[in-house]
Amino acid sequence: MHPLLILSAILQIGCVVHVVRTGRPMYWIFLLFIGSYIAIAAYLIAEVLPGLGQSRTARRALRGAQDRIDPERRKREATRQLDVADTLDNRRRLAQESFNSGDYQQAAELYRSGLRGLYATDPELMLGLARSQFALNLNADARQTLDELIAANPDFRSDSGHLLYARCLEALGDIPAAIHEYEALVDGFTGEEARVRFGLLLKREGRAAQASEVFSTVLKRSRVAPKYYQREQREWIDIATREAK
Repeated sequence: MHPLLILSAILQIGCVVHVVRTGRPMYWIFLLFIGSYIAIAAYLIAEVLPGLGQSRTARRALRGAQDRIDPERRKREATRQLDVADTLDNRRRLAQESFNSGDYQQAAELYRSGLRGLYATDPELMLGLARSQFALNLNADARQTLDELIAANPDFRSDSGHLLYARCLEALGDIPAAIHEYEALVDGFTGEEARVRFGLLLKREGRAAQASEVFSTVLKRSRVAPKYYQREQREWIDIATREAK
């Protein structure tokens, strides 16, 4: 059989399966079987492509592709929005996009500039500032910002903020305090980053048996976790796999 006929048959079958699974009009099955490539193209244009724009997965994939092609795109958009309206939300958005693009200095300045008036102790702005300071290796400043955040917002809870605090303590060499923070954090932390970082710290401190137990926990959790979780946590699962050997 000619390769083009084989490809046509494969595409026709794929489209028919899509018709049945998605509840499209059944007349498409008849058209697909008699129309070959013309019917396949018509089906894709009429039924498949419009739905891709409404798919969260497709939109996420499209945004990811756009960001790879033009990594500064979102930052430029945020800059334009701030130029049009200098609001706290626009300033916060540009700060986040600056951080994402690696411009930690600008991110820190934008977060700090938002900490005034009614928002002088805004926990999200303070956390963003602390993240930026930590990324700039200003570990003592980051810890001080987090201490001030906790003092001003005692009811504020953030797993990522708690992890950042533990990392600040670790970077500053206060290992007992860092271990204490990790121990308080890991059981309720969403994701595997905190556990893996805790295991790596324990290993560096010569507590190999305890570190091995932490890495084993990561691997046990990942084996029974859904596929999407395994994909999201692949970086940390891979480190735990390597360290557990």
